[in-house]
Amino acid sequence: MRAAAVLTAAGSLVLTSLAAAPAGSTGTVAGAPSGLRGPAFAELRGTVVAAERARAAGIDFGRCADGQDGHGSMECGTVSVPLDYAHPDGKQIRLTVSRARATHKDPRNSKRKVPRQGALVYNPGGPGASGMFFPRIGALPEWKRVAAAYDLVGYAPRGVGRSAPLSCEDPKRFFEGPSAAPTHPSEAYKKQRIARARAYAQGCARRAGSDLRYYNSLNNARDLDVLRAALGEEKLTFMGASYGTYFGALYAALFPSHVRRMVFDSAVNPDPEQIWYRNNLNQSAAFEGRWADFREWVARHDDVYGLGRTADEVQSHYEKARARLAAEPAGGKVGPGQLQDAFLTAGYYDDYWPRSAQALSAYLKGDPKPLVELAAPYQAGAAEAENGSAVYTAVECNDAPWPTDFRVWDRDNTRLARVAPFETWGNVWMNLPCAYWPAPRQRPLDVRTGPGELPPTLILAAERDAAAPYDGALELHRRLSGSALVTERDSGAHGIAGGPNRCVNAHVDAYLLEGRLPQRRAACSPHPEPQPITPAGASGRETLRESLKGKADRHPDPR
Repeated sequence: MRAAAVLTAAGSLVLTSLAAAPAGSTGTVAGAPSGLRGPAFAELRGTVVAAERARAAGIDFGRCADGQDGHGSMECGTVSVPLDYAHPDGKQIRLTVSRARATHKDPRNSKRKVPRQGALVYNPGGPGASGMFFPRIGALPEWKRVAAAYDLVGYAPRGVGRSAPLSCEDPKRFFEGPSAAPTHPSEAYKKQRIARARAYAQGCARRAGSDLRYYNSLNNARDLDVLRAALGEEKLTFMGASYGTYFGALYAALFPSHVRRMVFDSAVNPDPEQIWYRNNLNQSAAFEGRWADFREWVARHDDVYGLGRTADEVQSHYEKARARLAAEPAGGKVGPGQLQDAFLTAGYYDDYWPRSAQALSAYLKGDPKPLVELAAPYQAGAAEAENGSAVYTAVECNDAPWPTDFRVWDRDNTRLARVAPFETWGNVWMNLPCAYWPAPRQRPLDVRTGPGELPPTLILAAERDAAAPYDGALELHRRLSGSALVTERDSGAHGIAGGPNRCVNAHVDAYLLEGRLPQRRAACSPHPEPQPITPAGASGRETLRESLKGKADRHPDPR
């Protein structure tokens, strides 16, 4: 990273004077945090310049493209941000933004008109996921009270969708398959994956050129401040899920005086030493526990699925399917790699458990159709998936140093795979381009706020979340002074705001609508387990909630 400075509330008060500093200045400004010089000064000043321009220009909202508007409930526009905040007068990129205006309708009292509280900006995670569909969530019962008081605002972060999209390879090649997924790969297989990782990193550099380095989490945080200004908001109300909690935390550290309210849902561990190599190791370990939860649930419903009465018996049936798919891919498309990706999704969301178990059961009984429907690459979505993968890779590789010697990866993950084989090597292959990344690496910002520097914030976490292990929520809670942590006990769904847990939703509503937080920590009982019923297809409700789940967080590995 060129430079980093944590701005206290007092430090962020000097932003107006920074905006007035000469464009080429690398000195200090009276009242600015000591040590804020050079590139750090320039990037801070560039953020102020861009935000003032965005405030003056606003966002010209109109019709959304490609039928995204949800039957007229949503409007779309764009906001310009600098590619490089150190040079705010240089190249600009445009971020797409969506909005549904506050309804003012109280779902509990039709005669009451709810006053507007401002805009609620949402990011679903990734890196690489788009929040453009978020405003449509206001149609769900769990969100109607929030939708009455807030304009619901989503956007596509830099690199995603139409927001200066990144690409690292031809999308037509992205979903090549069927593919293997060895839990204990051979040396020959490792050499193949090293070659593919090198080629992928080179493809990112070739397609993005010198712009590649500017797709990172600090710039995502700066973009968020420009979006705040473009919306006409003096202070930001924000909800981030998964990766969205990380750059949301960066925002809280950089711009504490610009924060109104922030919800961190399924928090990523922001410890600089964890970003991102160790976070991925911890994630792989946590997925083993969540994979066991799924198998135990299937075993409890052996009368429905016939996959065994113990978790070990379910594992044996899964291994049988892997071996059969390796010999003869289902539908010519689904091999062990596709099976792995499909069941990884079940590790994120337990509402996928019934369909996943049914597909495995049907396949082993001679009917491959449900498994093909579940796991076969969705070719129509290849361009979107490739774009999400490119942004994920660029941001994580740019954000922090990674081991550049494969022997380190091999040592750490061989050891881990002995106790956590389910996801370990899949996670390696997803992230291995970072070992050969051609752009400069940053040093992660040390996220911390002291008493009184930041308004109270709300952190949500499921105790058995695999994608964002619970230790990350505890660490963020320690680092954000005045924060409150709400824990869903003995549950592992990834992203719990607005879900089936009424206790969690009550805390979210109380905070967003009244600014009311629980004591420092609060706990909710787990939401009910899914019923072993095979759905005929996703309902409209499920489809809408799916749009918020941050597909890029699932770490599929089609490469």
